[in-house]
Amino acid sequence: MPPRALFFDFDGVILDTEWAIYQTWLRTYRKYGHDLPLETYVQCIGSDFETWSPEVHLQDLTGRPASDFDWPAINEARNEEIRRNIDVLDAMPGVRDLLTWCSGIGLPCAVVSSSSHSWVDHWLHNLDLTLSFRHIICRGDAPRIKPAPDLYQEAVRRFEFPAADCLVIEDSLNGMRAAHAAGCPVVAVPNRITSCIDFSKAEFQHPDLYGLLDQLSGS
Repeated sequence: MPPRALFFDFDGVILDTEWAIYQTWLRTYRKYGHDLPLETYVQCIGSDFETWSPEVHLQDLTGRPASDFDWPAINEARNEEIRRNIDVLDAMPGVRDLLTWCSGIGLPCAVVSSSSHSWVDHWLHNLDLTLSFRHIICRGDAPRIKPAPDLYQEAVRRFEFPAADCLVIEDSLNGMRAAHAAGCPVVAVPNRITSCIDFSKAEFQHPDLYGLLDQLSGS
């Protein structure tokens, strides 16, 4: 049965923000003489530093206390670089075509993200995609972020469809766990950050959103 609603994660699904963020962390680690493998870093993708913290991990690797790191200054410089690099990007491959197809058949869409509204709303506005989504659900719209199910439960509540009829597009293990805990099926669309993750528990998997578009449209 085709879905009655489509829920998009934001970072790494709609916009490739995750690569720019990872690159700033990688350079920070190398400055202190350490590497940051993707297999380690992906622990925080889709959630926040409560799940796994690159700050704490670097402190542990160096054996130095937190007081030795000027994290406010480090992160301010990182964030400036991140925004510069993301500002030139368009949506991920297939996003615009999939949203156009959904609009054409009346399939409602939402963004469901662990990121803040200020982050998600800003980039959706830059991409001119805000009006493509009936709801934009972010950190603060539910008690807990992913991997807890709260954000997806809130999305299901707003659409008033059974969770099993709401298909979630995710690129992270934390996101997939959250969607499954809420009762939603998942299509995994890994990117260059999350391609190392085992998505065998996802109901579907595609290399990009064109694959999902073909699946939904019967192409």
